[in-house]
Amino acid sequence: MPRYKLTIEYDGTPFSGWQIQDNAPTVQGTLEAAVKAICGENVRVHGSGRTDAGVHALGQVAHCDIEKPFPPGRLRDGLNAHLRPHPIGVLSADIVADNFEARFSAKRRHYRYRITNTRANLALDIKRSWRVPRHLDTDAMDAAAKRLLGKHDFTTFRDTECQAKSPEKTLDQLDVIREGDAISVLTSARSFLHSQVRSMVGSLVWVGEGRWNADDLAAALAARNRAACGPVAPPEGLYLVRVEY
Repeated sequence: MPRYKLTIEYDGTPFSGWQIQDNAPTVQGTLEAAVKAICGENVRVHGSGRTDAGVHALGQVAHCDIEKPFPPGRLRDGLNAHLRPHPIGVLSADIVADNFEARFSAKRRHYRYRITNTRANLALDIKRSWRVPRHLDTDAMDAAAKRLLGKHDFTTFRDTECQAKSPEKTLDQLDVIREGDAISVLTSARSFLHSQVRSMVGSLVWVGEGRWNADDLAAALAARNRAACGPVAPPEGLYLVRVEY
């Protein structure tokens, strides 16, 4: 039975996240319905990670085993035909080794968080960026972000319902970049805790607004207490950009 690796992009706005639920639309459930429409099989599509409701993906990766073999290009095109009009696109399908696991084989995950730093209301970027009207000092944000790099106990930036066995993670990248009114927070690690990226971004915005400085952010990390976290950034600005294997 061949195993297929799927690379997927989606607009997370109409979905209640990646993970399948009984009474809500999800990315995983929509993909599994498309697979069944093609091959008639009930197939579990395993993702590299769960994105929350409203979170987008430019390069989510999943794998599935389908008893009936398909040429990869035909599988990609067939899935895309059955996914319309849902805002999900299968960018590629590849046959991989039986021991490939979308989640456990991943070496690094890359996320981007988009902030629009403007007084004007969003028009084209509604549900695709976080509008922050107060001017943000991105140099201060970037300098403070470096205090979170490396291996730490990220309990402060972990959702209270996170199911990870350990709060310790190693953060490889956390950069804040401004281009005009557009601010990107770029981060990468082998894996992240539930809501970790959005929690870090919200706290960095406090730094950018002058409410916190770099020492305050480091103190919040050291507290290892969820109550010490700044605001949690909304989901619509977050994108899973790429997964490395």
